[in-house]
Amino acid sequence: MTELYKNYINGEWVEGNSVTVNINPSDTNDIIGNYTRATKAQTEEAITSAKHAFASWSRTTPQERYEILKKASDEILARKDELGRLLSREEGKTLPEGIGEATRAGQIFAFFAGEALRLNGEMVPSIRPGVGIEITREAVGVIGMITPWNFPIAIPAWKIAPALAYGNTIVFKPADLVPGCGWALVDILARAGLPKGVLNLVMGRGSEVGQTILDHKDVNAITFTGSVGTGRKVAEAAIRSMPIKKIQLEMGGKNPLIVLDDADLKIAVESAVNGAFFSTGQRCTASSRLIVSDGIHDAFVAALTDRLKGLSVDNALKAGTNIGPVVDQNQLDQDLSYIGIGQKEGARLVWGGELLNRETPGFYLQPALFTEVSNTMRIAREEIFGPVGVIIRVKDYDEALSVANDTEFGLSAGICTTSLKYASHFKRNSEAGMVMVNLPTAGVDYHVPFGGRKGSSYGSREQGTYAKEFFTIVKTAYTFAG
Repeated sequence: MTELYKNYINGEWVEGNSVTVNINPSDTNDIIGNYTRATKAQTEEAITSAKHAFASWSRTTPQERYEILKKASDEILARKDELGRLLSREEGKTLPEGIGEATRAGQIFAFFAGEALRLNGEMVPSIRPGVGIEITREAVGVIGMITPWNFPIAIPAWKIAPALAYGNTIVFKPADLVPGCGWALVDILARAGLPKGVLNLVMGRGSEVGQTILDHKDVNAITFTGSVGTGRKVAEAAIRSMPIKKIQLEMGGKNPLIVLDDADLKIAVESAVNGAFFSTGQRCTASSRLIVSDGIHDAFVAALTDRLKGLSVDNALKAGTNIGPVVDQNQLDQDLSYIGIGQKEGARLVWGGELLNRETPGFYLQPALFTEVSNTMRIAREEIFGPVGVIIRVKDYDEALSVANDTEFGLSAGICTTSLKYASHFKRNSEAGMVMVNLPTAGVDYHVPFGGRKGSSYGSREQGTYAKEFFTIVKTAYTFAG
């Protein structure tokens, strides 16, 4: 029989009233497990338990929090192959990508184990004689976490680890489409020694579980990664709440990669293939727009097309696979819809975009590449979230920069050039939160801040030491010594 995986509320594994059947997108006959969905009442119970646990957990010593997080890190890294395989089964990343993401989760927990010991404050003199001032950071309270399906272990890790390191308690809702990695992560942390109520797992639909988290008065802050539309709903709910909830939103991108005439063609092609098509293009940092100057355009298109023809699209667990399946039928339908939109808009489909059949039934899509694209087309402005790349031809660097910045998003941006002048100018003038030179737009280290501008992000940065800006609040205390 298929195993049933339960919610984790107040230190107990509890069954809900329905299940998510977790299906492998590389083989739809492969059922990973049944994951029980929490009810509204169970979600409210999880929030209440997190509130009760906060008083004691927020006053634990840094050493206690360090030891739990380090223990979790050690287990994740020891099981990275197993967890990576689970990730690839449920989300569709290739096995090397899945193992890499599981490794990153372990590294994140190790980093924030150390951060638990490094939280400091300031002592400053007052302008008044005999008065001392202390500036300290304290935990925020109960954090609601809503995470997406495309990074099912790394994104929960970079939210959960800092929240715990700084003394917060958590109500965590993973994406209903891929609950397996989130469940495994909570199981590891529960056995690492977290007191009951500190971390609660409530699986299920956003319309029930997520909405309950958004509306509940005892949730002090919400960190969300997902679509722009849902991000707006999170923001609206936070403003309606009293007290107003602190929010952190990561909502996507339409990221440019500029390729100038002086670029190293091999580096440019590899940056484009990795950024636009690996992980099946299902990354908010994907190179959605390839902005290429006249002098290198034709050679770049030819070289990129040849590279795409050599990629293997197949079962994520199969050795030699470069690109796995799309995550599910809904996402596949969206990708195909945008390919049709691009053709109707007048863009030229120079490669791919076809459904593929493989040994196992799955959601296989040949990567699609468009040329003759203008930046006003929908395929150049709207986030597709699939293996679809568009090439926009420009005359020079100035036009490339203008096109790159002409977007409602501002998460990541890249440039391929051998010119220090253009590289330096782009780093300063790109309207993105993260800038890459001769590198893919996707892929950032775990110990540095992650986030964007414009419609991509709202609130404090995630990851690295900057995570404390969201997961702590500042207190200023005065003492008169007499």
